[in-house]
Amino acid sequence: MRVAVVTAPEQVDLREEPVPEVGPDDVLVRVGRTGMCTMERRLYLGTKPIYPVAPGHEVAGEVVAVGRAVAGLPGVAAVGDTVTVDLLTRCGTCTSCRRGRSALCKQPQGGALADGTISMGAGFAEFVKVKALQAFRTGSAPIAHAAMGEPLACVAHSARLGGLRAGDRVAVIGAGFMGRLHLALARFKGAASVGLIDISEERLAEARAAGADWTSTPEQAAETGGRQDVVFVTAGAPGALESALSLCDDGGTVVLFGAFPKEVLAEVGPDLIHHHELSVVGVYSQEPRDWTEAAAIIGSGRLAADLDALVTATYPLADVDAAFRLAAKSPVYRVLVGG
Repeated sequence: MRVAVVTAPEQVDLREEPVPEVGPDDVLVRVGRTGMCTMERRLYLGTKPIYPVAPGHEVAGEVVAVGRAVAGLPGVAAVGDTVTVDLLTRCGTCTSCRRGRSALCKQPQGGALADGTISMGAGFAEFVKVKALQAFRTGSAPIAHAAMGEPLACVAHSARLGGLRAGDRVAVIGAGFMGRLHLALARFKGAASVGLIDISEERLAEARAAGADWTSTPEQAAETGGRQDVVFVTAGAPGALESALSLCDDGGTVVLFGAFPKEVLAEVGPDLIHHHELSVVGVYSQEPRDWTEAAAIIGSGRLAADLDALVTATYPLADVDAAFRLAAKSPVYRVLVGG
């Protein structure tokens, strides 16, 4: 089978790799679509120089084989089912996994191709193999929507750890792809209002078209949106934490979803957090219960219009290099590869 490998900054090869052998508790998935996220952008541009590497972790496709130990079990995907797949290698035995926090699994993630090339998902390929418990059915949803299972699971994780409840007033800092998924999920969960904050007027206009109750630049957010119950920070920029805390009403929560540069520090007064009972929550990745929720939401079709609007372009696997170039060098929501 073919698999895409980033060999150096702005260099991508399609290599031949053996089709994975299906173990007794595995499923083999013919890849239909794989999304490009920030990680792929960094690998391609050289800001995360890990080479050679086979990336691609936002994967959906059709099950073509099921291991004998799990075939026919209730809840297990069958041949022909469309699935979104979790490619994290959760060990299940470390302290994080034992506490139910497998997003923070202490086992090193990833693997290797047959020739030793580092695998960080290896989803830009014709097939992937996963444990059956890590393949989640998405019903009759379009394959492009199923490919957003991983990022939507991350957002479900964000909402769950942030304590989002129906009736909450919500602000989202950052109107990119993940910010838009937060908008969609918060509305789906019954938020009283959802506002998006960004420096791009074009992105803000698109957020309004997608149902945002209000939009604002960072400077005008407090005046425009007022006090908030939950503020999701999806763009980890200097000053974002301080801005988020300034938007919180008493008892509010700031959810740090987006990654921050390691050198960025925040100046926050502990007394503000203490006297107003504010919470600051870090969220990272996703966990099985978040996948279950995300797959069910995708399968319901309730977010179909939102997900459609977030597909910027789709390329066949043969043109994966062009897909990388677009995703890395142009403003996009999601570029998908497959077929």
